[in-house]
Amino acid sequence: MTLLSNSLKAMLVHLPATEHEGVSARFHQQAPVLLDHLQRLYGHHAHFPTWFTALTVALAKALQTRPQALRQLDRQRSADKDWFCSERMLGYCTYVDRFAGDLRGVAEKIPHLEEMGVHYLHLLPFLRARIGENDGGFAVSSFKDIEPRFGTMTDLRELTDRLRQSGISLCSDFILNHVADDHPWALAAKAGDETYRDYFYSYPDRILPDQFEQSLGQIFPQAAPGNFTFVDVLQRWVWTTFYPYQWDLNYSNPAVFSEMATALLHLANQGIEVFRLDSTAFLWKREGSNCMNQPEAHVILQALRCLIEIAAPGVLLKAEAIVPTAQLPAYLGSGTTNRDDNSTVPVKECHLAYHSSLMAAAWVALAEQDAGIIGHVMRGTPPLPEQASWLTYVRCHDDIGWNVLRQEAALGGDDGDGGEQRLSRVAQFFAGQEDSYARGASFQAADPAAVHGTVGMSAALCGFSSAKTEAQTELARHRMLLLYGLALTFGGLPVIYMGDELAQGNDETYRLDPAKVNDSRWLQRPDFDLDAFALRHDAGTLPGQMFSSLCRMLTCRRTHPQLAATGKRHWIFSPHAELLIFARGDIEQANVLYFVGNFSEHPVALDLRILGKSLPLQPGWMDILSGQTFLPEAGPAPLLPACSQLWLIPYFQGVLS
Repeated sequence: MTLLSNSLKAMLVHLPATEHEGVSARFHQQAPVLLDHLQRLYGHHAHFPTWFTALTVALAKALQTRPQALRQLDRQRSADKDWFCSERMLGYCTYVDRFAGDLRGVAEKIPHLEEMGVHYLHLLPFLRARIGENDGGFAVSSFKDIEPRFGTMTDLRELTDRLRQSGISLCSDFILNHVADDHPWALAAKAGDETYRDYFYSYPDRILPDQFEQSLGQIFPQAAPGNFTFVDVLQRWVWTTFYPYQWDLNYSNPAVFSEMATALLHLANQGIEVFRLDSTAFLWKREGSNCMNQPEAHVILQALRCLIEIAAPGVLLKAEAIVPTAQLPAYLGSGTTNRDDNSTVPVKECHLAYHSSLMAAAWVALAEQDAGIIGHVMRGTPPLPEQASWLTYVRCHDDIGWNVLRQEAALGGDDGDGGEQRLSRVAQFFAGQEDSYARGASFQAADPAAVHGTVGMSAALCGFSSAKTEAQTELARHRMLLLYGLALTFGGLPVIYMGDELAQGNDETYRLDPAKVNDSRWLQRPDFDLDAFALRHDAGTLPGQMFSSLCRMLTCRRTHPQLAATGKRHWIFSPHAELLIFARGDIEQANVLYFVGNFSEHPVALDLRILGKSLPLQPGWMDILSGQTFLPEAGPAPLLPACSQLWLIPYFQGVLS
């Protein structure tokens, strides 16, 4: 194809001869797919060939400036494309300032990450953000600069280098859907530049906005109702899905795609190895739809994946798509696409996707003391495509959105309302109502009876904050460990949220800050507790008990390949609704591992005879967390204490499998 041939020639002109062979091989593999994607989006534009060639030249310049250490990383990971699916992978998520003050402070915290075995560090937004309100840094003013109070781009490069030496990949948010209203593109639009005004969706009156609003939802109905904001200086209505100061980007304009792709590649060359692609579901607008999960949004992500595979194949893309389980697989890639030689290749999108349904279902199971909804989610989770993984977690910086579970909640509910009342009861439970042990709060609840999100640190939601006795504190600890046990064994890349390793609680001080008081998510964004951190090895303290218990689980996970993301998973029926049982690995082989979790607050008998039915010999079992063994002659039904868990492997006559 002439266009591809000319584009490759234009690329190679900018690269040393030593790079030609490797780059050409990656280009021949990815460029036909890339061209197909971009023609679907922009092929109707008259200057598409010129634009596409210019994009590949920008790609070449990114390759030309990529540091040698990162090129070496690209070669290593190209040879081991499942590197991030290992049972040894563990993530940690935190804010720069709350964890360590600035980027240099984060570098000083690397030993703490190493102690837990972290190989993936997600630092929440650290690029220069809008002055004033900025949605916790998600209103980005520059993709080229670091937020000044966090440091400089040099500090970022030094941090990524130190992290890489410790085997830790830095994950950065890359906000795809919008920029701040003080970003240079928005400022140029305000100044009357028609070129940059076309980077956004804006309308001279309410005719089209009102038509769109008929089918659009609202993300923040209390703090930012509606999806359009009137901008005085423009005398136009600008599309602002999230907040009035966050202007949605117009991806129907090919210039927006190339600008964002170039910014992504520039940041990759600073040493960022994982990009959390924020607000991916909202990238394409279509009248009459809810403007979420449109086919073109997936094409945009697939095109970005092709660019990364050519210019920085050591980099991962992670989809921030908080959608029902059935809609998740598309964000990892599904189906095939045709190449110019008439062959087909799998469609690849992001490497990672949040399994938000699993997270939310685990909290529902705790509230209801019934693991059934987790079973529904698990059975509805499709096998992973090649070179992909779920991201599994207990909490994050955002709210728990219960609506992703509407389908599963309806399956087990008896209210006849699609699961709404069931989920509403759970939301109220974790907001501390109905004599609940939880101490969370509601998020963006326009109606007190509505199914709103829930905010709060894991420890507060599990009952640490309300505990008045040692027994209640111990039960809270077991609840929290049970949730992490599920995240660690399900199959994916598990992530610890900042402070959870120390059972850190809510931060109520946000209510005193006028800039934060209307956003209850700040409840779960505390400063890292240095006093608790100092006690992490003191077994007589709550932080010490939580840290040692969690680290024990992390050690067990690292030493059992069955728990890799690529391993098989089998849900096992239990006659007790309180128990969640599933197998990792081959249930017909002795290397199988069973997770058993009791989501109730009373002991439950586990009939061991339902495990290992496919094995040629009926074994005993060993819990790798405690070392306890369960032998057939000792009785078939040991009691599982409240909110406890077992990680069981076969035990044959004193010999472990």
